[in-house]
Amino acid sequence: MVTRPQQRVAAAALAALVLAACRTTPEAGAAAAGSLGDLDEALRPLGAGERGCVVVGAKVFVLDQADTILAPGMVVVRDGRIAAVGPVRPTPEGFERLEFLSAWITPGLIDLHSHVQTGGWGDINDMVLPINAEFRVAPTVRPGNPEVARACAAGVTTLFGIPGSGTSMSGFGVLYKTKVDSTYEAAVFADPGGLKVAQDSNPQRGAGDFGASRAALAWILRDANDRARAALEQGRFELALENLERVHTKELPVLIHTAGSEGVANTARMWRRTYDTRSVLSHGCFDGWKARAFVAQTGIPVNNGPRTFDYGPSREGRMIGFTDEYVEAGAQLISLNTDAPVMPQEELALQGAMAARFGLSDYLALRALTIHPARAFGIDGRLGSLEAGKDADIAVFDGNPLDPRTRAELVLIDGQIEYDRLRDGQRF
Repeated sequence: MVTRPQQRVAAAALAALVLAACRTTPEAGAAAAGSLGDLDEALRPLGAGERGCVVVGAKVFVLDQADTILAPGMVVVRDGRIAAVGPVRPTPEGFERLEFLSAWITPGLIDLHSHVQTGGWGDINDMVLPINAEFRVAPTVRPGNPEVARACAAGVTTLFGIPGSGTSMSGFGVLYKTKVDSTYEAAVFADPGGLKVAQDSNPQRGAGDFGASRAALAWILRDANDRARAALEQGRFELALENLERVHTKELPVLIHTAGSEGVANTARMWRRTYDTRSVLSHGCFDGWKARAFVAQTGIPVNNGPRTFDYGPSREGRMIGFTDEYVEAGAQLISLNTDAPVMPQEELALQGAMAARFGLSDYLALRALTIHPARAFGIDGRLGSLEAGKDADIAVFDGNPLDPRTRAELVLIDGQIEYDRLRDGQRF
């Protein structure tokens, strides 16, 4: 049994904000009973070859539809998956008990806009062509590289590793876990995981070819999409468009780098109204928030970051928190990103803290780091909440994860301890 003494009491004001935002009621508990699993069944004796552990903390944030919070609570893990979540019970023989008396337990954090799969900036752009629907980052992935290891030590367990923004249709990325000592096959769970598009700004070409303006970028994007749709309709195989066709059948999602009010509006219009894809608008910063009402009308999820607020002078005469502006306008499935290494991957929780500092509720900020990105990308069947049957990706913090003073004490991925602060030390 591992028991950690209380090292620091979480700031009372922050705790009050979270608990005020969401309290578990008997009705909510009943509604969530199925998602929480059966504790009696989960705690039955382990069979031959089975492995199991119980993680106990002062608060367990399930992040399910009923917004269940258990205080205190426990998560039961069997063979890499969550078997049940519920009130604290004795641990049967054979289970490892990981007990943290003052900890806040959450699902592992998820970042949909990350470039650290290579360990740096290398090999994430192919600058020969402005459209790279055939480009893939899979050969560049280095599981467990130092940047991934630091992310894991911050409770970040899932990343969408993507190409850069040097070209307009940048290529296809992979969804992978931040396992520290892993093979490609054990870390990557979706290859391809989705398409990365850069709608404006960065990919405007300087080499003299077509695509030197936003209008031209829009044309070449439409041209590629129309060719993919035509191939689908005609039953014609085109190798370079094969994965792009899967975007148009909604088998794969698309993440679109876009910023500024014009770019944000163009992105929402193209990828939701013209083509009706499983799309996510990423960045949405600078004055992009001013198109928030139109963005909300289209229903496109917003993945805000790395800039989450406007710190320059504005005619509003105040600091503008972008994330909260989108939410107030009615945008759904708001999530946050680091664009790592633009911001260090281990500072994903800090993005949530800053969004909360500038207006977003603490609890919604926590959802923006967990279940919202999972739902936006269609991976919520296995990630994003501590519900029975999902992958046992669990982060144990010594206080509110939105408090910058908080540290991750323990991180499990697929039920295995990938980071233990007492064992591995502070990585950043």
